[in-house]
Amino acid sequence: MRIPKVVLNRLTTKAKEQDYVFERLYRNLYNKEFYYEAYAKLYKNKGSNTKGINNDTIDGMSEKRIEKLIEKLKNQTYQPNPVRRTYIPKKNGKTRPLGIPTFEDKLVQEVTRRILESIYEPQFSVHSHGFRPNLSCHTALKEIRNTFTGTRWFIEGDIKGFFDNIDHHVLIGILRRKIHDEKLIHLIWKFLRAGYVEDWVFHKTYSGAPQGGIISPLLSNIYLNELDQYVEQYIDNYNKGDKRTHNITYHNLASKIAKRKSNNKRDWSNLTEEQKEKRLKELKMLYKELQSHDSKDLFDPNYRRLKYVRYADDFILGVIGSKKEAEQIKQDLKTFLKERLKLELSDEKTLITHSKKNARFLGYDIRVVRDWHRMKMPNGTKKRKFNYQTKLFVPHEKYIQKLVQLNALKIGPNNGWKPVHRPYLVHNDDLEILRTYNAEIEGYYNYYRLASNVHVLQSFRQTMKYSMIKTYANKYKSTVSKMISKHTINGKFVVHYETKEGPKIAYFTEQRMEKNDVIKQPIVDTVENTVIYSGRTSLIDRLLAKKCEWCGATGIPLEIHHIHKLKDLKGKKKWEQKMIA
Repeated sequence: MRIPKVVLNRLTTKAKEQDYVFERLYRNLYNKEFYYEAYAKLYKNKGSNTKGINNDTIDGMSEKRIEKLIEKLKNQTYQPNPVRRTYIPKKNGKTRPLGIPTFEDKLVQEVTRRILESIYEPQFSVHSHGFRPNLSCHTALKEIRNTFTGTRWFIEGDIKGFFDNIDHHVLIGILRRKIHDEKLIHLIWKFLRAGYVEDWVFHKTYSGAPQGGIISPLLSNIYLNELDQYVEQYIDNYNKGDKRTHNITYHNLASKIAKRKSNNKRDWSNLTEEQKEKRLKELKMLYKELQSHDSKDLFDPNYRRLKYVRYADDFILGVIGSKKEAEQIKQDLKTFLKERLKLELSDEKTLITHSKKNARFLGYDIRVVRDWHRMKMPNGTKKRKFNYQTKLFVPHEKYIQKLVQLNALKIGPNNGWKPVHRPYLVHNDDLEILRTYNAEIEGYYNYYRLASNVHVLQSFRQTMKYSMIKTYANKYKSTVSKMISKHTINGKFVVHYETKEGPKIAYFTEQRMEKNDVIKQPIVDTVENTVIYSGRTSLIDRLLAKKCEWCGATGIPLEIHHIHKLKDLKGKKKWEQKMIA
């Protein structure tokens, strides 16, 4: 049985050959090692114990269960179950449909996803950042900040109901270009056409990919890679000129300054102090005037540039050109999406924004700053700080909405703010309450730490702190001042708790709200990134050990039970009693 890592590496190597076509991929679904690794990845997810349309969850996983699943795939009797449709709230108050597959369907989807990812990942555009290994919202935002310098117009792309409108025939046509294995293609068809159940009623699916499916994010990237390739070709045709023409006014002033400096050097020893001061003053005025002009002609008709970044179904373009050209680009994109991908670009939400105003992308405000302030250089001269550079900002209303969403803030009459207690946390213990607030504050800061004005989140943290203190006060039927007095040590808010090692102290977060560009892991994404995992874990070794950890019996088939909460254990079976104990 081949090691998954070796198989996937070989697929990736072949995928780099432009015209290579893959055959006999389906046989990899017979490899138990793939399922062990898929299981090791999925068991960590909170949703692993969430039921689909039946009672099938991760609980009771066994080698025999995997073997039965493989047997169904071999004789092609495997049929994915319809997903259970549920709705989750969106930030704008609306809801988003989420499809929850059964756990065995998740296993098969995860194995299929890894095979497809190995083939398509080398083909994807460098401008695509969503649902990809080692990429995230932050890498997309950093690309915008670093490459959109000088942009005149932003085009904020919005595709209407993308996940619900993926055309199955178009998607399968894209897959067939690279994959000549009808068994695998047929399996993907089954996933796409599995349907969904809502309020106990089955609905067929003729388009779209279920949001919540393990394989859906990758299929969406394969689909929108067509858009990426189109835009990259469009950029090649649109870009014009190697560099902008010189600004005559700027260069005339620069020549005048150079001549004055040369004259000063020649005459300096013969000048009186009064003449020296006069010449220095004139030179300073010329420098000041020079720095009020651009060195290049920003409106050079023979210089054009187009930049592009996509994250999932959100994309943004930066146009160095006229508004008329930006409108034409939007129209061309609309035509391509409609004719080639059967998708609709929203006219109302696909905005063309001048770069001196804020464009919105991935929750950040993006603006090309016009900053004429000068900073002193080490050699004593001054230069403009960052004119026409792209900057990222925390939108003010975003963190207010977040506070309201968390029920930590109440907005009263005349838009007055008032931190409030959170009733649903009152029944938690003190340490849980503190850690909940800390995690929410640090998580929100981690998402917005690329912003130039991230310091505004000091206000967010302070509001959260008073909401937390009010939550404690409500829990103990006390007052805010008494809670502060009880829990403060050296000016810091703390909670005392007991462990086996003795008493300990937990502190309210003092996370500094400062700009930080370091990207360690793509954990900031709301949807987990599809990073390839390989190698055994202790969980797989325990599953294959054929030794019961409860009674010590050996050489018998095992089941592994996953319990996330103590209340889920009924105590009726011996193993449940053991786990409760």
